[in-house]
Amino acid sequence: MPKHQKSEALREKISFLPETPGVYTYYDAAGTVIYVGKAKNLKRRVSSYFNRTHDVLRTNLLVRNIADMSYIVVPTEQDALNLENSMIKEYKPRYNVLLKDDKSYPWIAVTNEMYPRVFLTRQHIRDGSRYYGPYTNVGVARTMLELIRELYPLRACRLPITPEYLAKDQGRLCLQYHIHRCKGCCKGLQSAEDYQRDIAHIKQILRGDTGELMAYLRDEMTRLAGELRFEEAQVLKEQYRLLENYRSKSVIVSQTIGDVDVFGIDESQGDADVYINYMHVRNGAVVRSVTLRYRRSLDEPQSRLLAYAMTEIKEALGVQYDEVIVAETPEVEMPEVTFTVPRRGDKAKLLEVSQRNARQNRVEDLKHMAKHNPEQRLEKTLERLKADFRLTELPRHIECFDNSNIQGTNPVASCVVFKNARPSKRDYRHFNIKTVEGPDDFASMREVLTRRYTRLMEEGEDLPQLIVVDGGKGQLSAAVEALESIGLRGTIAVVGIAKRLEEIYFPGDSVPLYIDKNSESLRIVQHLRDEAHRFGITHHRNRRSRSALVSELDGIPGVGEKTRTALLQHFKSVKRIREASHDALAAVIGPAKARAVIEGLSRDPQQISDKPCE
Repeated sequence: MPKHQKSEALREKISFLPETPGVYTYYDAAGTVIYVGKAKNLKRRVSSYFNRTHDVLRTNLLVRNIADMSYIVVPTEQDALNLENSMIKEYKPRYNVLLKDDKSYPWIAVTNEMYPRVFLTRQHIRDGSRYYGPYTNVGVARTMLELIRELYPLRACRLPITPEYLAKDQGRLCLQYHIHRCKGCCKGLQSAEDYQRDIAHIKQILRGDTGELMAYLRDEMTRLAGELRFEEAQVLKEQYRLLENYRSKSVIVSQTIGDVDVFGIDESQGDADVYINYMHVRNGAVVRSVTLRYRRSLDEPQSRLLAYAMTEIKEALGVQYDEVIVAETPEVEMPEVTFTVPRRGDKAKLLEVSQRNARQNRVEDLKHMAKHNPEQRLEKTLERLKADFRLTELPRHIECFDNSNIQGTNPVASCVVFKNARPSKRDYRHFNIKTVEGPDDFASMREVLTRRYTRLMEEGEDLPQLIVVDGGKGQLSAAVEALESIGLRGTIAVVGIAKRLEEIYFPGDSVPLYIDKNSESLRIVQHLRDEAHRFGITHHRNRRSRSALVSELDGIPGVGEKTRTALLQHFKSVKRIREASHDALAAVIGPAKARAVIEGLSRDPQQISDKPCE
């Protein structure tokens, strides 16, 4: 079908769309699903794709590849969100946000038996058992089980203990009984009522209701002590102490906050990955935390990503929301849910904790990538640099220049080289400024870049993809002039970095770019700039030191290189040579040369020894 006919067919379908909530699906020419979206108003939302040019390139590419569409009408926007989420998982469309985490989280199961078992599992079976979790960190789940087993003696066997089983008296007391970790359920040595009382307390702990349980233990401990039953009171005291220790390790927010759910989001400029942390708070304590990672495809706003995350958490964890704390109201209608966007107070602090957790997950992923997949981390870093600095190719080779002079004396420049985002110190170079008189940074920059790249071209060496100059618009203009003079203006990209606010300047653009302070790109450019500064200052200091020595010792008649070397090796500095007596100097270089040095350094005649030269 011709392209114009396909467009006409699409326009006709769009004109028939209802103004109701629903889910729309886009297909390419091969009939493959390339995008699934939800809408509060199908007609308005779908029309918005075709009636304008979008700022995001990927969105324009999506529109260009749409050959057909279909839609499903649903009663509410919430239903649309749920359906959209299911369809994205089913089809995995190319242009959709893709959920990057698909883990099977462990649960703690409490079986539906006369003497229930408590154990860790990754299978959620509908057999009447109660499941608590899931726990995103299996270590936390195991710690919880250890706490429960320290508090209460539970059976670990899988025997089908029923009244009929007990009547047959087939049980055998195992090791767990003899080490006091079970009270002998299989032989009926512990009543079902007593065991179920312990299970009720365990369920309270798993729900996060430790406060009520601790109050019960405290009252029972006091009652038993009043009845002089000290051994039993001591057992409860140990249980109380364990619970108190567990509670102290929980994230206690505030006693004024009850049961709330929190969603914190972390996104980094130029990075497609977005991290969303979910925390469940019960009685002021964080009892569950999950972080999801999404890959943004079409520059979706935070509000839409939060809607995806809320639906994902609700399906995966079986959560029923009441009050949800967020930084921005999600793009979803939930009449039964109260959305709170706090600006200050305990709830704002809680949101900050969630956002910090999301950020920490990003850091951990980057560290894990750097350790286990350094090539992938490198490519991600170079892609980020390419995007931030508007490059046409990956900047595997970057060079940075800095000028150094003090009041126009001994002007020098440095060039540091980064290859694959790391310093390549063997390629560092120093430059002594030859054609510039006085402190003229712009002219110095022109000279250095001209010399550097003229030589690289003559020697057939590889040129960098990016040049960074330490300075603002003036230094950048000088660098551009140098590249133009040798015919490299369109070959190598060049930017300037100003020191005050770390702003990045581009040629021909008077408005600087301010890169995110947490950006990997800014960190690399700062490292480049600092290395260039350090390398240049070191060379400048060495040159000034040599200049000082030349001016004071080299002009003395009769004092050659060997004499100067002997003096400096013995006295370490010109200052000490100046302060030394004739006899001290004569002991190193002889009386005649000692007198010449003293006269050459214009010392006070009274400091000269009366001893005649030999």
